[in-house]
This record gives sequence, structure tokens and C-alpha cells, in this order.
Amino acid sequence: MIKFSNQDNLLVERTWKPQLQDNINPELFRDFFDYESIPKIAFNFRQTPLDMPENIWITDTTFRDGQQSTSPFTAKQIVDLYKLMHRLGGKKGIVRQSEFFLYTEKDRQAVRDCMELGYEFPEITSWIRASEKDFELVKEMNIKETGILVSCSDYHIFKKMNLTRKQALNKYLGVVKMALDRGIVPRCHFEDITRADFYGFVVPFAIELMKLSKQAGIPIKIRACDTLGYGVGFPGVAMPRSVQGIVSGLKYYAEVPSEWLEWHGHNDFYKVVTNADTAWLYGCSSVNCSLLGIGERTGNCPLEAMAIEYCQFKGTTDGMDLSVITEIADYFEKEIDYVIPPRTPFVGRSFNTTRAGVHADGLLKDQEIYNIFDTEKILGKPPLVSIDSHSGLAGVAYWINGYYDLDDADKIDKKDPLCIKIKEIIDNLYAQGRTTVMGDDELDGLVAQIDPKRHKALLLLAK
Repeated sequence: MIKFSNQDNLLVERTWKPQLQDNINPELFRDFFDYESIPKIAFNFRQTPLDMPENIWITDTTFRDGQQSTSPFTAKQIVDLYKLMHRLGGKKGIVRQSEFFLYTEKDRQAVRDCMELGYEFPEITSWIRASEKDFELVKEMNIKETGILVSCSDYHIFKKMNLTRKQALNKYLGVVKMALDRGIVPRCHFEDITRADFYGFVVPFAIELMKLSKQAGIPIKIRACDTLGYGVGFPGVAMPRSVQGIVSGLKYYAEVPSEWLEWHGHNDFYKVVTNADTAWLYGCSSVNCSLLGIGERTGNCPLEAMAIEYCQFKGTTDGMDLSVITEIADYFEKEIDYVIPPRTPFVGRSFNTTRAGVHADGLLKDQEIYNIFDTEKILGKPPLVSIDSHSGLAGVAYWINGYYDLDDADKIDKKDPLCIKIKEIIDNLYAQGRTTVMGDDELDGLVAQIDPKRHKALLLLAK
């Protein structure tokens, strides 16, 4: 059959349409996942063309999946973080949606408080169980879209729910109809998609969803959930682990529009950011993230990482205020007592801090030599040095110039007698067995001890 494709603006030959394969026994892909060894990555060498949508964006699950991995947020903390995400995403809504639980009065109050702010973005959505009561709650809260769990691997269908594929399909379609009957946009969470029979269950299910959507005149979104982080974005990688195979397959075989496709990944194999990139590159408009990557086990895709990735792909911030990333990190540490590993990109205290003397020497001459971009301008975080036995004279000079925030005309050179004297003291301390980094207060005290008059002058020169 030849059919015109609105996605490609070409006539496309569609000779095969996947149909539900109602297997008696579960397909567990034991060649890939034997459980007693590391999962295997296989290749079939099938190439998928790049298909970046015109519009891409970020959605948030901090208050749903993210909150399941930390101490519960207070309603005020949720509202404060929601405000920060609004500022980060900008007027174009690059941070497009944020999903909330509705189960407790605290959760519902947080939703009401966020709604009262009147922001267009992030749009507030929910996540519910498949029950009449939960659907009525979504309607009562005046929420237009809700997430619904529809597990799609045989691990879940057979082992967890004790159903056949046909029974699961019918159950899921019934739940989706409940949402459509109430005028609610259903977002179907295809749990464990990277261990699912893509052509035997996933695509046939998606085809049925698109039929329902057409009948109801309401979008039905699909969130492809890489629940255990098995997704792989390498060219030519075999299903079911192929991120591009999943995204392009849903577009091609089930004709799901890019705008209705969303990728939700986990970081079990350190691939969460590259997999989200791959989903964008091959036709998924939306990637689902959480602030700082908090979430189940190894966490979700960090929202701040994808904000930076967006800029790399688009060559523009599109109105995002990236300095808010630093405010978000500060809020988590100061208000929530959340510990961010110091070397975490973009948000860790030491992500642009060096201890190496050769790097400090480069920073002293020109920050661009060793800094990834103008972190002070973009994130409000200037590159720093930590002083220890490896920092050298350049590290000391750079610390003095940065700590006292000196103008270019007042900055000192590594050959300055003050730097030489400080380094002598530091070398002696480490020769005696010290192992810890020198603190700012400690170094400031050394300057005052060595040259009290100059110390006062430096304080006066500080901006």
C-alpha cells in the first residue's frame, strides 16, 4: 500500500503493519538479559535517518518520579522550585510541563498554589492510578493532561500483572477511554519499553491508541519509559534496546506525531543524557527530566543538562535563563539539605574548580583555556581554584585575584612576593603531612598574617 506521509511529505510504501502477537509464553529476550551477567548490546546494522523535530522541549518529573527518591518536598518547596523552573524555561516554555502527584492534601495544595501563579509554562499535569476516583480528582483539579501507567514488557504483563498481552491491551484501552470520556488528554507511560516486544505489542498498542485519538479528537501522548536504563543510542544497535529504533518506529509504524512522543530515561548505565539526545535527534519532541536528575535508583535525566544540550543543538537559549540553574542548585543545598556531589556538571560546587597548577596557570592567563564556556556570565559561577600541594604559584595568584574580586588593573602575578611567601607556607604544611584542601578563610588569614597592610588594601580593592 502506498500512502502519502505528512511527516516526510513523500509517498511511502507501507506493506506491513505490526499486529498484536498474543504469545502464550513471555518474551524476555534472554539473549540480551539473562540476569546473571551484564546485559548485552547487539547490532543488526539497520540505519535510522536523523529526524530532529522542528520544535523540541523539556518536561519535568521532579515532583513525581524525582520526589520518590528523596525526602518529600513541602508544598512551599514545590512552589519555589516550580517558580525557578518557570524562570529557567523562559517565555517560550522550553521547560514545557511539570507533573504532580495528587494523592495527599499537601500535593493538591501545592498544585493549587502553583496554578494560582497563572504561569503558562510549565503546564501542570498529573500522574494517577487507573481508577474512577483518580480520574475524577484530575477533573476536579482542572488538570488537562494526566499520565497513566501502561507497562509494555512481558516482564510486567506476565510476571507482575499475570495477564496475557491481549488482556493487558484491552485493560489499557479501557483506562484510556475513561480519560477521553472526561475530556482529559491521556499520556500513556509505556513502562519498560527497552525490554518490550516492540513489533509484537508496543506498536500494535500504539496503533490502537492513535485510532482512539482520531475518534475522540483528543491527543493521546506516549511516554517511552526506559525504566531500567537499558536504552542504547549507537548506530545500528538492535531492538529492543535501540532508542532511535523505538522513536522512529513509533513514528513510522504507528504514525504517532513527534509532538505526542516523549522519552523518559534512567541512568543505570550512564547513558541517560545521550539517550535523551538520541530521542530528540530521531523524532521525539519531548524529553522528560528532573531537577539535578533525582529519581528512582540512579535517577532521571538531569533537567539542567538538557537545557544546556538544547542550546548546543539549537545554537540559542531561546529565552531560557540559564543562571537559574545555579539558583536551583543553591536552593536544593540550602533549603532542602540535599547534597550535590561537588563535581556534578553545571551544578556541583567544584565543576569548574581546578587544583592542578598547570590549569591554574592557564586560567590566570586566559579563562577560556581551561573553562568550558563563560560560566560566570551564563551560570553566575566563575572558574575557581582549590589550593593544595599541587596548585603552585599560579593557583595562589588566581585564588587571590578571584577571592578579592580584583579588576584586571589590580590583579597580581604569580611572581608577586605575596604569592611566593604563601606558597612557601603551604608547601611546608603539606610536607608536614597535611592532606586537606586549604579553605578560603584560612588563606585569607595567611594574607593578613604575611602582610597586614596589603591585606587591608586588597579588601578595599574588592569590588
